[in-house]
Amino acid sequence: MRKLTLEELEIQTVELLPERETLFFDTNWAGVYASNSSLAVNAATILSAANSSATQAIVVAQSS
Repeated sequence: MRKLTLEELEIQTVELLPERETLFFDTNWAGVYASNSSLAVNAATILSAANSSATQAIVVAQSS
């Protein structure tokens, strides 16, 4: 990274950003419920395989 010269620094311009509303007193709640379920049974068997597929559910409820 090279250093800026004074001439390059003087060419730079500054732009003021518009005023922004803050969220200091505002509340925004989101309830999130996530569930992953899977079941595989391989009981009392010899040289066998048990497969399982998983289901996933995500529910988001948001209020402001």
